[in-house]
Parts: sequence; structure tokens; C-alpha cells
Amino acid sequence: MNNRTTVMLSIVLAMLVASIDTTIANTTMPIIVKEIGGNDLYAWAFTSYMVLSTVLAPLAGRLSDLFGRKRIYAAGILLFLGGSVLCGLSESMLQLILFRAVQGIGAGVMMPFPSIIAGDIYPVEQRGKVQALFTGMWGLSAVLAPLLGTFFVTYLSWRWIFFVNIPICLVALLALLPYKEVYKPKKSVVDYGGAILFACGISFLLLTTTVAHYSYLYGGLGGILIFAFYLCEKGHSAPIVPLNLLRNRPIAIMIAGSFISCAALFGTSSFIPLFLQNQGYSLFISGIALLGTSVGWMAVAVPCGKWVIRFGYRPLLIAGNFLLVITAFMLYFIRENTSFWYSFGALTMLGLAFGLIFTVSTIGSQQLVEAHQKGISTSLQLFARNIGTAVSVTIMGAILTKSSAFYSGFHGMFVFGLLVSFLSFVIPFAIRSTSKQTA
Repeated sequence: MNNRTTVMLSIVLAMLVASIDTTIANTTMPIIVKEIGGNDLYAWAFTSYMVLSTVLAPLAGRLSDLFGRKRIYAAGILLFLGGSVLCGLSESMLQLILFRAVQGIGAGVMMPFPSIIAGDIYPVEQRGKVQALFTGMWGLSAVLAPLLGTFFVTYLSWRWIFFVNIPICLVALLALLPYKEVYKPKKSVVDYGGAILFACGISFLLLTTTVAHYSYLYGGLGGILIFAFYLCEKGHSAPIVPLNLLRNRPIAIMIAGSFISCAALFGTSSFIPLFLQNQGYSLFISGIALLGTSVGWMAVAVPCGKWVIRFGYRPLLIAGNFLLVITAFMLYFIRENTSFWYSFGALTMLGLAFGLIFTVSTIGSQQLVEAHQKGISTSLQLFARNIGTAVSVTIMGAILTKSSAFYSGFHGMFVFGLLVSFLSFVIPFAIRSTSKQTA
């Protein structure tokens, strides 16, 4: 296999295990609690993974700009591998939470690299195809996660949901070894203080979306730390998040657009399966519905690189957000007796929308910055999407749980989604129409 093929094998496998581990615990956690106890700490097994995997992504991207892609990505795989082994050996819920945190750190370090490395080794016109492949891994994980979780707890042990990562991570590491890195890192002093302030500040802010108590305290601490981070970055010669990057108008608009579009509707994939199960469909069938998102996503992602060269960023982002508004209208009309195929169609439209928005903004985040900023720019896009998704899931979940009836709550969620999708549609108009990709 050539240099490009081996690294692609590595990043596809790493993305697959990280995406599966994001959701597989949903199936198995009730079984785990019965065996090791700690029901009062139940939610923290999800929270520790989610918070740290979100926070670490932009830091990993910046470190890859300073030290190179290969060594930082390999460190992420090793951390995820070690966390998986420890999770499988856990004897208490507290241990599982701590080791899930290690896993989350590894996942956060790994997750930006498929897009970053693809941006290094593939020309723009081929990048859409590569992004479509990554999307296929997310779609596959949506189906595999509940199936594998059910299989392991039924025939083996819940511990195998973590042990199964070991051979996959080892293959990913071996496939990475022959990779000769294309990007030449720009060495600089590491802003460790800024990194700590950023990680702690964002962690506290994210906790407000997942905890039931002291959310105002967490939010206040998070806000103070992020302000301190801003002051630290202003005076640092090599900031962990270069603030001048946010003065790049198209980049700043794409980051804001990614956040708002995800806050509008990306949480939908967390709730449509619940809706279908409430309609009497099985766990497997409700998971199959999520493939509609992957189908739509890949349909537009494959040709998207060529479209960027031909049309530029602005019209494609406007088109993607227009599709998002159409999706919001479709979801708005979901009712108690809505069929599986209508739900599948709405998720397919969602995939078309996000396939355009994500692929175009990923390409833009790489092509509109200097080479030594490509890692942090790409990972900030991922970070904005993750934060937007956390906001979406939190608000939609709150609307659903506080409603007196399931279906009225479900309808209320998509009233929120429709309103925010209109805001998302307006944002790309701020990009200058002359912004076009030629490199």
C-alpha cells in the first residue's frame, strides 16, 4: 500500500472506534450499573467522555501545527487505546468515569485528524470524496453501536465494548507507521497556560449542558476562565488559539455558521430514534433511520470539492442552509402517526444540508489560512460543531422533558429548530461573494 492509503486506513479505523464509543455506552450503561453499581454517578460516564473529547479537539489541532500531524495523532490513538483497556478493567463506577475521561482525551485528540490530514494530502477536488468516506464511518457507527452493545452484553460481557477497541487501535497505529508526513511543522513556544485556561473554561461551560445542579456556578467559573484565556492569548507570542485567525472574515463566519446550524438541528439524530421507538419500532430499525443522514450527506459531499472550485463558498453555504430550513419544516410537521419513511426522508434532507455545510466549511477552513494554521482552523470548525450540537441536544431535551406530553414536546423541539435554522440561513450572506477557492 502507498503512503496515502496506509494513513487513510489508520484515520478511518480511528474515526470508527471513536464514533462508536460515543454512542455504544447508551445501550450498555444500564447493564454496567447493575454489575458495578454507582447509579447516582450514571450520567458522568457520558459527561466525562463528551466534555474532554470536545475540549481537546482544538488543542490537538494547534499542537499538530507546532509539532506535526503524525506524532500528535499517534498520541491520541495510544491514549484512546489505554483508556479503553482501563475502562474494560473497571471495578467501580468512579473508575469507569475516570477511565472514560482518558478515552475522551484520546478521542478528542484523534477526531480532528481525518480532516486535517486529508487537507494535507488530497487536492480540493478530491476532498469531498474523502469527507464522504468519513461520514460513512459515522453512519456505520450509528448502526453498529447498538448492535455491538447488545451482542456483547448478551453473549460475552459489557467489558468487550471497550476491549474490542484494542485490535482496531493497534491496526490503526501500524498503518500509521509508514506514513511520511507532508506537512512541515512550524516550531514555536507552546502556550501551556492558555491551553489549561481554555480546557478548564470550556469544560465548565459544557458542564452546564449536562448537570442538573450548580449549573450557574459552572457557567460563572467557565466565563471567568475564558475571559482570563482571552487576556492570556492577547499577550502571547504563540497563542494556543491565534486570535488573528478569528479576524479572517470567511473563517470567522464559517465557525459561527457551523455553531448555529448545529445548534438548530444537529441534535435531531439523538431524538428521531427515540420518536420511532415510541412508535413501536425496534432499536435496530430506529438506528437504520439514521442511515438516511449518511445517504444524503455522501450524495453531496462527493462532488462538493469540485463545486467549491466552480462556485465558491458563499453560494454553497447559502444552498446548504436553505436545505436546512426545508429540513426544519419537514421535522415541524412530524406528528404521532408519522411514518418511518417520512422520518427517513427528513433525515436524508438533513444529511444533504449538513453534507454541504460541513464539507464546504471544512475545505474553507483549510484553504483560506496559512499552512501553519490549518490544524487549528480545521479543529475549530469541529469544535464549533460539537458545542453547537451540545447546545442543540440540551435545549431540545429540556423542551421534551418539560412538556406535558411526548408528542407536543417533540413538536416544540422542532419549533426551536425551525427558528434557529432561519438564523443559520442568514449567516453565509455575510461572506464576500468574491471568496472563491482556486488553490
